[in-house]
Amino acid sequence: MDFIDENILHYAEAFSSPEPALLAELRRETWQKVLMPRMLSGHHQGRFLAFISKLLRPQYILEIGTYTGYGTLCLAEGLRDDGVIHTIDYNEELADIQLQYFRQSAYADRIIRHTGDAREIIPGLTEKFDLIFLDADKLNYPHYYDLLKSKVHPGSLLIADNVLWSGKVLDEKFQDKDTAGLREFNRRVHRDPEVEHILLPLRDGLMMLRYLS
Repeated sequence: MDFIDENILHYAEAFSSPEPALLAELRRETWQKVLMPRMLSGHHQGRFLAFISKLLRPQYILEIGTYTGYGTLCLAEGLRDDGVIHTIDYNEELADIQLQYFRQSAYADRIIRHTGDAREIIPGLTEKFDLIFLDADKLNYPHYYDLLKSKVHPGSLLIADNVLWSGKVLDEKFQDKDTAGLREFNRRVHRDPEVEHILLPLRDGLMMLRYLS
């Protein structure tokens, strides 16, 4: 996940908007108490997600992969006053830390949590989402991509995390299912005439795409 020189990353964070105090506390608690804390979006990527959300001013956001809720709170910063964010995660064990910080935030009544398999939950959602953040099981990224096409409108934005997968997508010696899923997702996006897209080497790689139809 470390593509950028650590000193450059620290410099980029230092000259980006500061991390809100509640998110800094959540980041510290995640690193202290939760397995695989590197899954957290963190300061730099979190400010990027918040920035995009504030530009878009979405009414409906969908997040696939809540983890401890850091990204959820970043995305929620841009919600319209009547907006909501749906966030899905299969891991019930993280519910307590999610709820603790959601309740302390200004968005507690606009966050709708779902626990379970996103592939089963997404078809039951009735909204057309303005902004989607995909940060779930990498194996199923291509499946999510197909599933989400019925949940967007022209101009909707999708951001997918970890699409560089610590550089594994570049090296054919890695043939595991997660890496294969990410390669297929990247190819599928790149070949889709109904989206415009850009792959950003931010943190572990973000694929950003805008739906044209």
